[in-house]
Amino acid sequence: MVDSTADLPPDLAAEWGIAVVPCLVHFGRETFREGIDLALGEFYRRLETGPESPTTSAPGPGVFADIYRQVAAESEQIVSIHLSSKLSAVYNSARLGAEEIKNLDVAVVDGGTLSMALGWQAVMAARMARAGRSLEEIVSMIEASRPRARVLALLDTLEYLRRSGRVSRVIAALGALLDVKPMISVEEGEVIPLGRIRSRRKAVARLISLVQELGPLTELAVLHTRARREAESLADRLVANYPRERMVVAEVGSIIGTHIGPNGLGVACITAK
Repeated sequence: MVDSTADLPPDLAAEWGIAVVPCLVHFGRETFREGIDLALGEFYRRLETGPESPTTSAPGPGVFADIYRQVAAESEQIVSIHLSSKLSAVYNSARLGAEEIKNLDVAVVDGGTLSMALGWQAVMAARMARAGRSLEEIVSMIEASRPRARVLALLDTLEYLRRSGRVSRVIAALGALLDVKPMISVEEGEVIPLGRIRSRRKAVARLISLVQELGPLTELAVLHTRARREAESLADRLVANYPRERMVVAEVGSIIGTHIGPNGLGVACITAK
């Protein structure tokens, strides 16, 4: 099980039997479950043109408890992997929900990352479960993967980070004035700025260079927000690092999209040991 910030494509979740718990996005008094109540196209329309900026929140412990009970009808053990506790309350909410469940072995794991880096952890866990590995072995694998989980992202603007309170108004205005493209990395739950590059072409080249510097990869996804064509092109340019047929190209959902905004581009990967 994962939360929806894993940005796991539905076909991949179905293939590996991974349950997805929706996080919440709010426009004023309206609340939507990510991936269920609000189509991405409508979300980005509201994000760009609506009168109110969205906010996000974690599902409550009771939501997790209810879902654990539902899953318990088909399973005796659950591995529940979630967005880094340094970035959100999702992990703690899941942990509190698991404490309400009796007669069911629930391992709630802090994935230490986000987006498809979290999604890859869930896929790797599902592969191990299908191979008959124990709950303890699966949890140990996830914990060992945390230092190898990386997200690299190119933002089109700092405006949406400013709206969510992540950067100051002055810095966002300066970035827009200079037309710079901010780049960030997520490593073990920490968001690390990688600088700002003056053109998108140079920023994409820098993104490719950063992926190459990571060395061999065991999993790789190309991420985007409303930039599918550019994401497919980036995937084609990364074939020297990872087989194209095994790559996943995924659109980031509304929770992370709230902070990134449209035209974001990035990668989520697990590096080799």
